[in-house]
Amino acid sequence: MGLRKFGPFGRLKKAFGQAVGIIAVSVALATAPSVAEANSKYAGIVVDAKTGKVLYANNANARRYPASTTKIMTLYVLFEELEAGRVSLNTKMKVSRYAAGRPPTKLGLRVGGSLRVKDAIYALITKSANDASTVIAEHISGSEKAFGRRMTQTARAIGMRNTTFRNPHGLPNSKQVTTAADLALLGRAIQDRFPKYYKYFNTRSYTYAGRRMGNHNKLLGRVRGVDGIKTGYTNASGFNLVTNVKRDNRQIVAVVLGGRTGKSVMRRW
Repeated sequence: MGLRKFGPFGRLKKAFGQAVGIIAVSVALATAPSVAEANSKYAGIVVDAKTGKVLYANNANARRYPASTTKIMTLYVLFEELEAGRVSLNTKMKVSRYAAGRPPTKLGLRVGGSLRVKDAIYALITKSANDASTVIAEHISGSEKAFGRRMTQTARAIGMRNTTFRNPHGLPNSKQVTTAADLALLGRAIQDRFPKYYKYFNTRSYTYAGRRMGNHNKLLGRVRGVDGIKTGYTNASGFNLVTNVKRDNRQIVAVVLGGRTGKSVMRRW
């Protein structure tokens, strides 16, 4: 997924590169021409990560489909398990027939095999592997359905009032919804609570079973200060991005949901 496919993301990249500093992100978004009118799926928010101050918002509390940004919460719950000592990075999780059968993007795990927790973390962050997400869910809660309840309970504890999870990967489910504001809150919470594990989101590539997996977040390594965190896409959601930027003693979390693809969209920006 190149940056050219993300209408508002191109604005983010341009803003990040300006000498006026990191706060220019909010200006670039706010001055984008008729964003909401141009795309009914669009929602966005820019938040000061340290204070929680909203620097920009458009449809920030409108419900949207999270797609693979769902995996931020999947990892949040996994990090809880690591912190509590119920799993370790070397814990091997069993691969069920159901998990192996999840549709792409996936690792291609074998039924009856196993997946280490550490490999699962990298698989979600880089390749956004759906089969690995289900392996995590089944290991922790026994099923995707039960894990979805755990995810939603965790969301409420964080303060995500308008988010409901049904699965750990973000594959289409009409009842799995979130908002830009809630995802910004999650983006702040996961790095505040788990700084030891948050660093994994800065991984540009990872090799598993001899195959190199590149991170879908193309801002990494291209925009100074970006250290994660997650992209997502389904037909229903459009292109989604939650990203964190640290620069010049400032830090923001920016969320763009419903990005559109194609040259016609780029001309609008």
